[in-house]
Amino acid sequence: MSSEVISALLSFLGGLGLFLYGMDVMAEGLQQAAGNKTRKLLEAITNNRFMGMIAGALVTAIIQSSSATTVMVVGFVNAGLMSLIQACGVIMGANIGTTMTSWIVSMGEWAAFLKPEMIAPVLLVIGVGFKMFANKPKVKDGAKILIGFGVLFVGLSSMSGAIKPFTDAPIFKIVFETLGSNPLLAILAGAAVTAIIQSSSASMGILQTMAMAGAVNWGSAVFIALGQNIGTCITAVLSAISGDKNARRAAMIHLEFNVIGATIVGIAAFVFFMLNPSLMSANVNSSSLAIFHTGFNVFTTAMLFPFANALVKLSEYLVPQGKVRSNKNTPVLLDERFQQIPNAAFNALARELEIIRDDCVKLIRMSRACLLENGSQEDLKNEGKNILNACIEVKKYCSGIEMSSLDEHEKRDLQRALFSARDLHQIASDAIAIAKINENGLTAKHITPEMAEQIKTISSDCKHTLHHLRLQAGMKDKKPTDFDAYDDRETTKQNCKNIRQLISNLRQFYLTPAQDHASQDNAWLFLEAADCYERIALRCLRLINEDTWHKTKVVFANNDPILD
Repeated sequence: MSSEVISALLSFLGGLGLFLYGMDVMAEGLQQAAGNKTRKLLEAITNNRFMGMIAGALVTAIIQSSSATTVMVVGFVNAGLMSLIQACGVIMGANIGTTMTSWIVSMGEWAAFLKPEMIAPVLLVIGVGFKMFANKPKVKDGAKILIGFGVLFVGLSSMSGAIKPFTDAPIFKIVFETLGSNPLLAILAGAAVTAIIQSSSASMGILQTMAMAGAVNWGSAVFIALGQNIGTCITAVLSAISGDKNARRAAMIHLEFNVIGATIVGIAAFVFFMLNPSLMSANVNSSSLAIFHTGFNVFTTAMLFPFANALVKLSEYLVPQGKVRSNKNTPVLLDERFQQIPNAAFNALARELEIIRDDCVKLIRMSRACLLENGSQEDLKNEGKNILNACIEVKKYCSGIEMSSLDEHEKRDLQRALFSARDLHQIASDAIAIAKINENGLTAKHITPEMAEQIKTISSDCKHTLHHLRLQAGMKDKKPTDFDAYDDRETTKQNCKNIRQLISNLRQFYLTPAQDHASQDNAWLFLEAADCYERIALRCLRLINEDTWHKTKVVFANNDPILD
């Protein structure tokens, strides 16, 4: 192998690396710039498959990654947030949206000033300038998009320049003639390359680059492109392996869609080329490939859209058995797939924390039953253990989210989730501690009617406060107005103050020597339970008011500080 060939090969591989890296940077910038919009588009989906298809296409076009969209869909299905029929429409739309990259790659054929070697330096200079001197996160995200585009075009230029001197080499003619005459081999080649790099957009970009150099004929390009659409399913399949049966069925629907479409279009193309052999050997350009890529996905969607229910039933037949979770205490909503998609991850965290909050309300009710009604302490301990484990899982999940890819707002959302998990963990611990007081001697027969009534009042106030408080709005889909947030804080603050005042009065009452002997015998145990309820109230205040998170004191009034 001559040094000239080695140099060209290294130049092509280097260009490929820049192209893939540029795509990754561009997609990351687009996802960050899009913010919550892409997630909200998917979450607004109803049973209307058409709207699901539109949302899937828009989201994929925005974030420039069908893999990210399908992985998100698999995660939603796994968490029970999306049905298979909804997922079917989104997946179809994602296949259409992913063709946007092929149009970007072919821009160089439209006008001289859009050629990679012309546009790349301009994009890089502007992008780097904004990156270095801009302070606003949105501007920095825009700079990242421009830099990604610039690097992508540099990679395209490098690959095209490396191939161009060798387009007349016999090896290219032999390879593409072989692939054109053997459609199955071409489909397998396209699927294999795409599965390896896990991006149909990237593999299509490579094919388009070779087409721009005049090295690819129609006969091979069509079947390679069909294989690329099949190979892109590998990301969703790998993502679904760790999920339940519905997650794997969603991935199977993605595979069904592309295999059925590739089979039908492949057979039609084979017959067409048999009738038009001259077109099969004709060279194809980048823009023509973009048209074919888009046309294939639009045609397949139009063909299979009315049969979405059949695709779902076929997936249920192909994936009949569900997977038993190895850890039943792992929250189902905290899907690891979302950790690469911050907006979806924060939404899953918010939903999970609300579930934990409601479980804590139930635990407070169970703790009161243990005190007053001889309720099952074993049931309470098991329920409490599950809640504590769920809080720990939330913290672990937060640690798996890459901080470097988050903007300031997202970092604050992550902090909210961590502190909320901490406070809910402590509420559960205090509820468990209340039940254990029964073991220490505070049984129903020793509780006076007055004590029982007071416990009911305090516990009911705590339950009401916890149940009705709104967790930090930044992690929720529907953000409250400033007035609503203020009103929530003031209501919770007043409730907590009332609970503390009541407990303070009870302390004074039961610790007064003049009280009757029966009350004083269990006064310390009763007040120990009251202390736990007071701590629960304080945690409720911290859950609603992030200003208290970094403080060692929670202040209810100007001269009334309470140590955390």
